[in-house]
Amino acid sequence: MCNKPVCEHWFSTQRLRDDLYLITEPHYYAYNRANLWLIKGQTQDLLVDTGLGVASLRQHIAALIDKPLLAIASHIHFDHAGGLYEFEQRAIHAAEAEALRRGDDYEALCLPEQGWVQPDHFDLLPHAGFTVEQYTLRETEPTKVLQEGDVLDLGDRALEVLHLPGHSAGCIALYDPASQELFSGDVIYDGELLDELHCSHIPTYTATYERLQKLPVKTVYPGHYTIFGQERYHQIMQDYLEHRRQPGCPTDLARSARP
Repeated sequence: MCNKPVCEHWFSTQRLRDDLYLITEPHYYAYNRANLWLIKGQTQDLLVDTGLGVASLRQHIAALIDKPLLAIASHIHFDHAGGLYEFEQRAIHAAEAEALRRGDDYEALCLPEQGWVQPDHFDLLPHAGFTVEQYTLRETEPTKVLQEGDVLDLGDRALEVLHLPGHSAGCIALYDPASQELFSGDVIYDGELLDELHCSHIPTYTATYERLQKLPVKTVYPGHYTIFGQERYHQIMQDYLEHRRQPGCPTDLARSARP
């Protein structure tokens, strides 16, 4: 891995609207690569997920930040919470706050023996001397512990915290009832859904989807892969529920898939 070149720019930024930016880590494995959402508000900005934490996300977005910023981890997994330590204001759901405080690599899925962080997942190095063996979740104290029903007021819009466990105990999504937009983290995305991790629970995941089926959603900004709309939103949930409601149905989800 040390023979790989160091990248010039670790992050890529796409402006979707004046108030919304998509940030990704293009030199990292596409299957695990998280979507990081910068939401610009009138009085406060939100950063939904912080990536691996192997390069300075705070420095990368500095030119876009002109007001207080709250960085949020949709859940504790390394590809979402890895960079949270960089930010002065940082939040995570109460169910995973202690794991963040401890820098718990087991809960973050980044212990070497868990096999989620591998040398061939990095096309280029984020900095000279980087190795996967040194990778860890940096311990940091959350300045805000999120709960179901919390409202994040950005001045010109407000997003509600939805606690939606199943993939992990502390999974959240942010919902804007006015625009019916859902920033979903790993709760729902258009790809292979992981529900057999040590932190996952299939009956809880199905209950989460039964709840979400009743939520009016026009657009989903997921933690991985592409943005999708209402029709695909309901199709993903329907397919999952039909699969998991079959008693004794063997899983067909690959263990080698994404966290």
